[in-house]
Amino acid sequence: MTLTEKSGHLAWCALVALALARKEGGVLSPAQENLFLIRWLSTALKQRRFSRDVTPDLEWLIKQGRQMGVSARLAGKLNYLWRSCTGELSEQNDLFRLTYALETAKDMHWTYRLLSDREWSGRYAVALNAGVNGIYLLRTNLDVAFDDNGHQVNPLMAQLTGSVEGVMKLFNRCGWQADSERDASLPFQYSLMARQGVPGKD
Repeated sequence: MTLTEKSGHLAWCALVALALARKEGGVLSPAQENLFLIRWLSTALKQRRFSRDVTPDLEWLIKQGRQMGVSARLAGKLNYLWRSCTGELSEQNDLFRLTYALETAKDMHWTYRLLSDREWSGRYAVALNAGVNGIYLLRTNLDVAFDDNGHQVNPLMAQLTGSVEGVMKLFNRCGWQADSERDASLPFQYSLMARQGVPGKD
């Protein structure tokens, strides 16, 4: 079993346990859901129910639930983990997978903004902070990056700040690749390319 399959298995088991708890009436509110999942994940970690390979996933989910409470949306994170690991997400079009990645990043408290041409570059450009986890897209670029079927037809530029390596992994799981422009004058600029469904790349 690959690491991806192990992570997907963990997420599936947690979601099934939550569904059963809801059915039995033990989880009736978001607060109860958060508490149930923290306890379930903590027990799974303590009892070593899963491969040691997924320990980082368990620890991160537990930490999120404890620190952020209900706003951690653990069930949503587990659902994302399961979808991205089972291949279900890869069957969706490029725009759907990008939107999914951006929504997940926002759930993880990343700043996400669409910038105008004026805000993107030049003397009036938004000042970016390397210490803030942020994803910034150019609105006019985004408008022409996809066809009517949600497939990427033009390069998509992004400015990424903060823990870029982490968000690149997120993009990767959603079938997108972020490549640095390697331009000293544009230290935060990346090119986003869909790994599937792009004309000429199949």
